[in-house]
Amino acid sequence: MIERLTAFFRSFLLYELVKGLMLTGRYMFARKITVQYPEEKTPQSARFRGLHALRRYPNGEERCIACKLCEAVCPALAITIESERREDGTRRTTRYDIDLTKCIFCGFCEESCPVDSIVETRILEYHGERRGDLIYTKPMLLAIGDAYEAQIAKDRAEDAAYR
Repeated sequence: MIERLTAFFRSFLLYELVKGLMLTGRYMFARKITVQYPEEKTPQSARFRGLHALRRYPNGEERCIACKLCEAVCPALAITIESERREDGTRRTTRYDIDLTKCIFCGFCEESCPVDSIVETRILEYHGERRGDLIYTKPMLLAIGDAYEAQIAKDRAEDAAYR
């Protein structure tokens, strides 16, 4: 009987509504923690994996030796590689495409590369307006690697020191 009477008064006095409004009022005057994104950036983890890039050696030659390990290990089948032999007997890629609409940014391609050619950078601000815009070709990946080589090398050195 007392339980039914208590339930009646709680529903009559809108107990749940008052309890919710008290919670809202408590947080209304608290310090805001919202990040104003374009102006403010949140700190990135050292393990962050963003846009892919292909690296070159200091003499300007591309690092990729067309071993196709990254293509084989990619769980999303996002990497496509074609290669050919050069006059000096080495293999190099003629086509290296990454479809970022398929990529899950797992980092397996980066870990499997024996010459540290394919890396995932700290770049997170990129977009495509059409599906084809997110298929990155070899020249595009090399251009990203050239533009951000200093940051990539610094991240690699920090990662090696961490291990």
